[in-house]
Amino acid sequence: MTTSQIDDTTMTRPATRTIAGRLLLGTFALVAISTSGCFGVTGGYNLGILGFPIPVSPYLQHKQEEKFWKHERYDRVPILGPATSGGNIIALDPPTDDEIMHALETARPVQGGIPLIYEKQRNDVRIIKEKIADYVDPPRFYPLMGPAQLHHAHYKCTIYFDEKTTIGYPVPHTLHDREAIEVVYIDHNHFHMVGNVEPYTTPNL
Repeated sequence: MTTSQIDDTTMTRPATRTIAGRLLLGTFALVAISTSGCFGVTGGYNLGILGFPIPVSPYLQHKQEEKFWKHERYDRVPILGPATSGGNIIALDPPTDDEIMHALETARPVQGGIPLIYEKQRNDVRIIKEKIADYVDPPRFYPLMGPAQLHHAHYKCTIYFDEKTTIGYPVPHTLHDREAIEVVYIDHNHFHMVGNVEPYTTPNL
């Protein structure tokens, strides 16, 4: 063996070891990535573009929380006990300011605007509540409830407020209504149980 052949063999062995080491390191890295759940490496099930987080406006979160708030406080009405004798039955549960403002927001919303493009504000709110009807229906039989009386209580709520609308595009301007008025009608109907009533009779069809 000549001197040149010895030198070539000596130079080839370190190069071969370097390539083998790189291949081994690449294999370990590929295994580590494939077991970490990274997108596009494994051949398992994935959601595609839906697998990436999608930004959601806080307005949508607030609407869901507000929907539950109204359901918990105003949409569910308990069945009250029998009405006491000796006087007129009077409704003593007028709508709260919070309930009125939720009803006003449903009829004339100010939420959900775009900053610097379209914004609406409501200030200096005054509320006047008037009971316009208060009467009780005769006893009757209600399915899944039994004998009961329906107590009607209707309220007229007049809201005076200052409404300011700011529009920034395409023509920036501000609309300021200092004498805005809205009327909201709210019903607080509820049932009273009845102790001694005539049994329900099925009508002849």
